[in-house]
Amino acid sequence: MTQIAGVDLGEYHSVTDVFLEACDKYAQKPAFSCMGQTLSFTEMERLTANFASYLQNHTDLMVGDRIAIQLPNVLQFPIAVFGAMRAGMVVVNTNPLYTVREMEHQFNDSGAKALLILANMASLAEQVVPKTGIKHVIVTELADMHPFAKRLLINTVVKRVKKMVPAYALPQALSFRETLALGAKKAPVAVPLTLDDTAVLQYTGGTTGVSKGAQLLHKNLVANMMQVRELIVDILDGDREVMIAPLPLYHIYAFTVSLVMSDMGHEMVLIPNPRDIPGFVKELSKHKFSSFAGLNTLFVALCNNKEFNALDFSHLKHTISGGMALTEAAASTWQNVTGCQIQEAYGLTETSPAVSFNPYRDIRIGTIGKVVTGTQVKVISEDGTDLGFDQEGELCVKGPQVMAGYWQRPEATAQVLDADGWFKTGDVAILAEDGFIRLVDRIKDMINVSGFNVYPNEIDDIASQHSGILECAAVGIPNSVSGETVKLFVVKSDSNLTADDVISHCREHLTAYKVPKEVEFRDDLPKTNVGKILRRALRD
Repeated sequence: MTQIAGVDLGEYHSVTDVFLEACDKYAQKPAFSCMGQTLSFTEMERLTANFASYLQNHTDLMVGDRIAIQLPNVLQFPIAVFGAMRAGMVVVNTNPLYTVREMEHQFNDSGAKALLILANMASLAEQVVPKTGIKHVIVTELADMHPFAKRLLINTVVKRVKKMVPAYALPQALSFRETLALGAKKAPVAVPLTLDDTAVLQYTGGTTGVSKGAQLLHKNLVANMMQVRELIVDILDGDREVMIAPLPLYHIYAFTVSLVMSDMGHEMVLIPNPRDIPGFVKELSKHKFSSFAGLNTLFVALCNNKEFNALDFSHLKHTISGGMALTEAAASTWQNVTGCQIQEAYGLTETSPAVSFNPYRDIRIGTIGKVVTGTQVKVISEDGTDLGFDQEGELCVKGPQVMAGYWQRPEATAQVLDADGWFKTGDVAILAEDGFIRLVDRIKDMINVSGFNVYPNEIDDIASQHSGILECAAVGIPNSVSGETVKLFVVKSDSNLTADDVISHCREHLTAYKVPKEVEFRDDLPKTNVGKILRRALRD
């Protein structure tokens, strides 16, 4: 048995061990479902073996090499993740909505040598790959894991009716189905991974605007899985539970809760596009689901849908919230509609992610609950002095789920992670004597849009490249749907510049949720005596 900071990891030495044990234990039971197609744990074991074998025997990739996976929630995602890990490779989770600029930075920063991408996005990969070290490109269609007739129907609709797949030229690319066929010819070689091996590079923004890869080790992910499992095992104690997974698997919240936690043997229902609320509700009507992982904006959107209110919630016994603050109104409405309380959690990319959870039998809305097993927290003053209970200070976390550091960025790592393993979250919190934690504010200027971190300096950098902008500053403003949206304050250098000009420019270079929704022109921006823009003054 392996013990790390009070967390019992059992015999696990990697995420791969967790997955393979589940495949053996649950065999023919459903593992993942998507768009009407279900794969059992036995089928998952076979398919992940095929993908691992392809990587080992039909590429020049080596153990430790990075493979970027840029997919929505489709069956190919878990196959690729566990297959890559079985081959001893490091997964680079990539947002499928990234622009060319964002893709190029992440692929080069991670040193990715392979890319798995949805056909819908392959035209962007065509522009990016020549500027990176990527040697192997795999393209997959939305319904590649469905039977032939349904696969043909779905993919044809996507291609011809919705015209969602722009033409692309990637002569070196193989289809995902081809890689599985090639890999099926030979069994993969087992790779003896250790808990200290890197499992995932999970990218997060930074206050400098440079996206950094949080280096998550196998022990970080396995430990966090066990920490979360301990809190829900009494609620979801059967292997026939059906868990709804609408949040993107490339985000660390869903990656851990809906992917790594396969050890519990639940069926994970993957939702490719949760923003399509009518389509989402239609899919929910097909399942007797007992668990739901969401966030504030999604709870609100669903509860405002008439058809959702008419669903059968008699099997629902667990709802988890993360990614952004849960409002009392959203929690109350969800409970009134579904009969199920929401268990709010708190975490960060750098902590794999869970730090704290509201206890199932003592949920206190407005707090982020108590720390998970094996985790320590403290609050500190600006000068680093430890503070006591009921005092506001920066929240710091220490535990087995804390990242090894930022990928190849020792200086950035040193700014947030000290020699004793304490990670500075950048959030201001108050610790109560009874163990509950309440977030008060944040030190960082990060903007939270529907659970996604948006870093204002990145927006500033892109917007300021417009010739009509002298200077600018992005801030987050409250929004009843997404929690916050981006507002950009601009000082013009061209009197003819319009808000539409600014937004159009940003849309070319930024993922949609980062694009400013409001632009306000000013004659000047408030600054400190050394010239630093005062974002807080703009927000106020």
